[in-house]
Amino acid sequence: MLTTRSSNLGLATILCVFGCSEGQQSDSDTALTSPGETGITTNGDGDGDAGDGDSGDGDGDSGDGDGDPGDGDSGDGDGDGDGDGVKFDMAALPDADDGGGCMGMGMGGEDVEFSYIWVANSSEGTLTKLNTQTMEEEGRYITRPDHAGRPSRTSVNLSGDVAVANRDGGVSKFLARAEGCEEQNGMPDIQTSTGKNDVLNWDIEECRAWYTEFAGPNLANRPVAWTAGVFDQGTCTWQNQKVWTQTALLGQAGSMEIHRLNGDTGEIEDTVPAPGVDLGSWGAYGGAVDGDDNLWFSTHGSGSPPTLSRVDYDTLVVTTWPVPNGLSPYGMTFDSEGHAWVAGYSGGTARFTPEDETWDVVDITGLGMQADGDGRVWVGNYGGMGSGVTAIDVNTLEILDFIALPNAGVTKGVSIDFYGYVWVVNMASSAYRIDPDTHMFESYDGLNGAYTYSDMTGAGLKNVAFPQG
Repeated sequence: MLTTRSSNLGLATILCVFGCSEGQQSDSDTALTSPGETGITTNGDGDGDAGDGDSGDGDGDSGDGDGDPGDGDSGDGDGDGDGDGVKFDMAALPDADDGGGCMGMGMGGEDVEFSYIWVANSSEGTLTKLNTQTMEEEGRYITRPDHAGRPSRTSVNLSGDVAVANRDGGVSKFLARAEGCEEQNGMPDIQTSTGKNDVLNWDIEECRAWYTEFAGPNLANRPVAWTAGVFDQGTCTWQNQKVWTQTALLGQAGSMEIHRLNGDTGEIEDTVPAPGVDLGSWGAYGGAVDGDDNLWFSTHGSGSPPTLSRVDYDTLVVTTWPVPNGLSPYGMTFDSEGHAWVAGYSGGTARFTPEDETWDVVDITGLGMQADGDGRVWVGNYGGMGSGVTAIDVNTLEILDFIALPNAGVTKGVSIDFYGYVWVVNMASSAYRIDPDTHMFESYDGLNGAYTYSDMTGAGLKNVAFPQG
């Protein structure tokens, strides 16, 4: 069922667009879908009262959202259901279409239709592949051999493939295009998941390219981030892509290590000790790469002190800076102007300028965040204005917009797709696709214990690798 909701001036009127029975009613305290029901819901301009997200440090447990995926048609966020119209121009890849037939490849050039958001179903131990146009779940995958591990961070490369890190250890890579998957299980043809209710056993799934084990007592394995790599015009493929990740043995000071993996094989090529970084409760927490493929990561606000660090791609030297006093870091991102950003669940959102090593703080608390191609960084609100997402100008630090998501609860993860829509994932069962111009939004509500707030689409990587202007 596709419904539209307006929250203007506190009024919550649900207008039936498709498939509503005569006399159907609604009230302002009723969720858009019933408990356990899933599908696509479309909401109004989002300028009314926001939801009442949980309080605390932003690391609470999530719900199970165990309904079946819906089959309603989805639109482009403006109510017309046509699914087209790019919200901002994503920078084209250099020489991406020079007549050689590569057609953009890395999602967002001429090949903009190839766009997925990958969301970890943490409590279920799985990963969702969600089409950003149709809002249909096209695959769900086990992320660790034991079907455990509590996956959380996902990162998408410029080929469209994803790496997912399990909190309790282990990183897996899954391929977006089934034609690239290879025979692994000895059965004819390629066996791979086709949706939420088609999760294949670990030894059967053939679109998992590799799994790299990280193990140890009280091991934490959180940030994961792809490098851009090099585009090969001869083969129309990305080469020499790497995956950054981090591990720490919780409670053991000095145990943090940064790892760089071969993107094709998952082999650990480099391990960099970071004994000078305080672990806090969880070790490194948020992570992203800049335009030079350096890894940036922040530690959780429980660190003493909480910090921001950079690992140089060429030298592997780790440089660490304390965050501003009072800031409790959670997620982070990097923009195309060369700034690192840290969202704090208390103390605001902070921008770091590497050239002069200075900080600027905006009075917005949040969790996940990502920069877009229009000079804005979007922050998933935590406390303050309630559930929703806030846009901040990356240069002037002006607060440009706030889009409320009534009844969304904790607005955890934020990402941008290749049409320029803003995505927000909560800590339950929903992923929201938001039109930043109209504030219209739709939700896919078939997730299970969702928990993701990294570069879920690959647009963040493309934004820093090929900045516009």
